[in-house]
Amino acid sequence: MRSCLRILFLLFAVSITVQAKQELHHRPRYTLRPGDVIELQYRYTPEFNQTVTVLPDGYANLNLIGDVKLSDLTLTQAHDLIVQKAQQRLNDPELNLVLKEFQQPYVVVAGEVGKPGKIDLRETTTAMQAVLLSGGFLQSAQTGQVMLFRRINGDTAEIRVLNLTKIRKSSDLERDIQLEPGDMLFVPKDKVEKIARYIKLANIGMYFNPLQYVP
Repeated sequence: MRSCLRILFLLFAVSITVQAKQELHHRPRYTLRPGDVIELQYRYTPEFNQTVTVLPDGYANLNLIGDVKLSDLTLTQAHDLIVQKAQQRLNDPELNLVLKEFQQPYVVVAGEVGKPGKIDLRETTTAMQAVLLSGGFLQSAQTGQVMLFRRINGDTAEIRVLNLTKIRKSSDLERDIQLEPGDMLFVPKDKVEKIARYIKLANIGMYFNPLQYVP
């Protein structure tokens, strides 16, 4: 009997380990965002080294190149883009790109919750967990029509409607969703009859004021 229990325990432990590795493997890589500080180190031409901050519009002014949009790029993508453009001035440049400072990833929760605002993503967080961290639903909340806004490019976000009513059992978790940095949750007070699939980032403020969200 003990042998069987030990085998079951080992199988369970292996299953949890594999699941954790899969989640880590599929977790999206960090992408640059306004306020991040990066350092450019050229191996053979150190006179062009510099440390820059990504501006609110997503651009950074770089030596040799000028203004380059770096927001929403991974560090590897930004490195390859800079090298590609630097090749117009340098012969086979070797660049080491270092992320010196970064903005703590966060999500925004607004609407009919106890404490609307930003939540830092320090670990894997689902929509329901974010709501709980924001003080939970108010009695006036439309819990079956929580709106998730997820950016898909520089000016557009996709809208997903989540039914978070009575998510208590594991069988209900399929109605929850893991959040990504920059996601925004809006819990409406009244039922929304028509919800578009996509929305311009410039128009999201109508949902998230008075948080004064700036895309």
